Amino acid sequence: MAHPTPKVKNTHARHFNDLPNAQQAGMLCNDELFQKFAGTRTIKSGVQLARSAAAEFIRTFCRVNSRRDLNTNADAAQKFQTLRTEFDAWAGRIQAPR
Repeated sequence: MAHPTPKVKNTHARHFNDLPNAQQAGMLCNDELFQKFAGTRTIKSGVQLARSAAAEFIRTFCRVNSRRDLNTNADAAQKFQTLRTEFDAWAGRIQAPR
């Protein structure tokens, strides 16, 4: 008697850049380094925003009412990618954008 093939879970984690913009934004809002970056952009250096304030920072910067709009609004998506680039440069992950 043949045994059924066991189901295998997909264990391949998706790369951050492959996630939808809204999901990336949500993850960034939970990132303490991003919260500090947002604090420097909105208040002053050395201030870390709360998750909700970091989310508001993204919505304001990208000019959307909801982070979900980052998946469907091309202008907002471009602004979000610009913000990500600025954050990565600030965090020292990439050279400063020109």
